[in-house]
Amino acid sequence: MAITAAMVKELREKTGAGMMDCKKALTETNGDMEKAIEYLREKGIAKAAKKAGRIAAEGVVESYIHAGGRIGVLVEVNCETDFVAKTDDFKSFVKDVAMQIAAMNPKYVRSEEIPEEEVQKEREILRQQALQEGKPENIVDKMVEGRLKKHFQEICLLNQAYVKDPDKTIDQLLKETIAKLGENINIRRFVRYEMGEGLEKKEDNFVEEVMSQVKQG
Repeated sequence: MAITAAMVKELREKTGAGMMDCKKALTETNGDMEKAIEYLREKGIAKAAKKAGRIAAEGVVESYIHAGGRIGVLVEVNCETDFVAKTDDFKSFVKDVAMQIAAMNPKYVRSEEIPEEEVQKEREILRQQALQEGKPENIVDKMVEGRLKKHFQEICLLNQAYVKDPDKTIDQLLKETIAKLGENINIRRFVRYEMGEGLEKKEDNFVEEVMSQVKQG
């Protein structure tokens, strides 16, 4: 069954879930509105969306240092109450986020944080690449937007595939945690340091080492 924009809009109004989540739910349930609502509830997405506007001013600042002290991360994750901030589930989520940042080196938490000039610069670079590849003018723009979306998936933490479970994104992991703990949770900011970054040095694949440790954890 073809999923229309009107169907996606209706589901979003009923659940508060994001457009892409609504479209996926309708696709998975062959356009059945009630089943799509149930799908979102089972995934914790509808519940998470309803909590998204609530103030989250408690939480923790977590640190993660990769073995040998070569990569370090500080990340601030907020929740609504000090009680939830002290739970093992919340602490585990924050630790996983810190390890994700160490392994995948995102530049931003979410795509909305990317400066418009950076978006336009990247769009123009991708456009020139597509034209140099000899792609027809009438499909270049569509190709550019597809590649730009992939670029955002690489540099934005919430859009990245979760290293412990690549079938879900960090955003999906976040929503599942919100549904589980019953409070709004917000990954506010982070900083990542890599020893010798910016200095001329021997090339080592630190990211592969970090990911190996993450998957073993």
